[in-house]
Amino acid sequence: MLKVLDSAVPVACWSCSVAHNDATLFCPHCSKIQPPPGGDYFSVFGIVPRLDIDLGELEHEFHKLSRKLHPDRFARAKENEKQWSLADTALLNDAYRTLKDPIHRTAYLLKLNGAEIGEEHSGKDRKDPSRVPADLLEEVFDLNMQLEEMRMARKMGEADLELQTSLEKAKRKFDGLLDDVDQDLRAQWQAWDAGDTAKRAAAQKTMVSLLDRRRYLSNLVRDVTETLGA
Repeated sequence: MLKVLDSAVPVACWSCSVAHNDATLFCPHCSKIQPPPGGDYFSVFGIVPRLDIDLGELEHEFHKLSRKLHPDRFARAKENEKQWSLADTALLNDAYRTLKDPIHRTAYLLKLNGAEIGEEHSGKDRKDPSRVPADLLEEVFDLNMQLEEMRMARKMGEADLELQTSLEKAKRKFDGLLDDVDQDLRAQWQAWDAGDTAKRAAAQKTMVSLLDRRRYLSNLVRDVTETLGA
């Protein structure tokens, strides 16, 4: 079961003036649609921000709210309600896409808690030696050389089966390393969700590093895939 938020900022409904929390899409008193709420994506579904959530319940809530927000329901409504239907639907879709994906959900929640995540914080150049995970430095150097060789061979219309086999093997290895990162991230969820301040801080630091490693590996896999498919 999704755990419902038990606290929110009260606001007055535009239609009935009865106070309700500012995270809801509909007034619980008169059922009128409300303007796009403030807060985070978790509050859109009325759940406590956490990493391990019930995806089945999330999907159920998403479809229920999607039906209630469908523009056809507001064909004869006031203009502001029509606009809120579209805006709330866009917000709902963004929230669902983010929360249903374990990697996006992890990055999103960590950012909400002040973590600096993304290429803008870690640098964008994948060939920068300072960004290469220490345990992969030699392999990444060799991989980049092979990628350049393959691109040159393709440009000249030549086939290099040995090089292709080597790159396919490297891709399988990096795919496996990505799976390892995902498992390590999930292992940190429990420490985060438990709520202990010290453990949560340690888990956050670990997950930020894992997300950076995952992003780097994903870029490598993408480069290999694109080069092999060229």
